[in-house]
This record gives sequence, C-alpha cells and structure tokens, in this order.
Amino acid sequence: MNRKVVALVYGGDSSEAEVSVKSGKHVAKHIDNILFEFHEVLVKGTEWNVVGDPSNICKIDKADFSFVLDGKRVKFDVALIMIHGTPGENGLLQAYFEMIGIKYTTCPSTLSAITFDKYACKCYLRDTGIALAKEVFLHKRDIINEDEIINKLGLPLFVKPNVGGSSFGVTKVKRREDLRGALESAFAEAESILAEEFIEGREMTNGVFESDGELVRLPVTEIIPDNEFFDYEAKYLGASKEICPAGITDELSLRIQNTTHSIYRYLGCKGVVRVDYIVKGDDIYFLEINTVPGMTEMSLVPQQIRAAGMTVKEFITKLINSAL
Repeated sequence: MNRKVVALVYGGDSSEAEVSVKSGKHVAKHIDNILFEFHEVLVKGTEWNVVGDPSNICKIDKADFSFVLDGKRVKFDVALIMIHGTPGENGLLQAYFEMIGIKYTTCPSTLSAITFDKYACKCYLRDTGIALAKEVFLHKRDIINEDEIINKLGLPLFVKPNVGGSSFGVTKVKRREDLRGALESAFAEAESILAEEFIEGREMTNGVFESDGELVRLPVTEIIPDNEFFDYEAKYLGASKEICPAGITDELSLRIQNTTHSIYRYLGCKGVVRVDYIVKGDDIYFLEINTVPGMTEMSLVPQQIRAAGMTVKEFITKLINSAL
C-alpha cells in the first residue's frame, strides 16, 4: 500500500504561534504511521522548513510545496493545517494551496477569511435567526467616542481584537475609566476591534467535523473559568473547569449541537471547527467560530473527541481522509 504523504503544518506569524506548535507536536503523536507518511513543516514568515529531524532541516520549495530529502524530492498529497492565526486560519495558506493544487484539512480560503474576521462572520450569520451579542465595530483610524460605546452596550462589556484567538488582547471592562486601556490592548493585536455587550450566562463550546459526508456529533463542553472569562490562562494554564459532556439537559445539548451543525452547513465549512456560545436562559448566543481549533493535550476538541468514545488517532485519520 502506498502511504499518502502528509504535511503537518504549524507555527505561523501571530501571537498564537506558540500554541500552534504545541498543537502540531500533539497531533504528530497521533498520526497513523501505517496509513500515512508525514513530515512536520514549521512556517515562520518566509522560512518554511521540514523540521521533524533536528539534524536534517529541509527547506520547502514554495513553487510546489515540495522538499528534497536524501537526494529525493518529496511531494505532499495533503496538508494537515495546525496554524492558529495568520497565515493558517485566515485563508492565506489555504489560497496558496488552492493555487498550487494541494488538498488541505480546513475550510476554503474565502470562508477562512470571513470566519477569521469576527465582525464579518457575525454579519454573515445575522439573517440566520441565530442570537448574536450587540457590538460596536471600531478601526484604528476611527475617532472613538467612549460614551457612545457604553451607552449602546452598557457595562460590563468585552473588548477584543476583530481577528485572532487564544484570548490575546481581550479585556472585560467593568468601569468606564478602564475602557481606554482595553481598546489600546486590543488595537495592539489588530487593526480593527469589537466592543461587545456582556451577556450573563453559561459558556459552552461545541466541535463538529465531517467524515464520509456526515457531520460527527461531538459532545458539548461547559467552561467555568476561574478568572473573569475564558482567557489565555484559563485555556492553556489550567485556570478553568471544563466539563465534557456539559451538565445540561439533553434537549439543550441537542439544540447547541444542531446550532453548530447549522452554522457549519450554512457557512460551508470543511474539516473540524469549534463554535463558542453563551447560554442565557433558553437563548443560545453565538460568540465565535474557530476553524483551526486548538489541538494541544489540554484543548477542548481533543477532550470532546475522547468523550465521544473516539481516539485522537481515529479522529486525525478521518480528518485527513475527508480532505483527500
């Protein structure tokens, strides 16, 4: 049997690069070596290198995304993208692979660009009937009226970069005098930002992926952060309780899963995505969608995969085969 050749791509150029490397290294432990030949590719700026063997780092030829190993040119059948942030989650890398004709495991380039932009994604979903928090969209060049933001959204409110993840640059603002610092923190991460109303409720998240043309129903996770919200410390340093399956009724769990599936189909997603929600009473508010969700040992999707009775290896195999 000829094994398909997989590029496990991680790294990137955002604040999330360190998390991306951890995701990549975790996934590398779970790729089926019998079914696939795989090579780890670290992307950092214009440096794209195959890095699995520290004594033999090979440069990627960007003309066709190949490399030379022991005098033989290696060409990839599929790219397993584990880059959170740019260029692996915002469509840049996907557009490159589309141009040179290499299959990959995430959403298409156009959709990746839309979902990576939180405001664009909310606009895209606005007519679906899915509940959305009120927001104010701001650009660096805007003259910002802090009173108008507070009058529209109330306090507390959230300020977040319009692009990016892992809660970099996100602040929960409780007092008017803290708003300016929160805006500056978010603008340090992105050219545009969102201020959003605070919705008092329970934070839920739900992953979904496609296998053999069917959506696989992963369980819902409830997140109970030790801090004010699900920030970087809560996500990656253990400062939260993550309950999977969530301690909610079967009816609510099904409604959250159905909402995730509706969003996946409506947007035309591919691969695995994770959708974050706030549940207030009977209302399920969409927060954001992650099209390259974290895959570290502690990340939410691997927890949901294990809770669904699946191994991470089985999941990775399904993900690669769906792309192929």
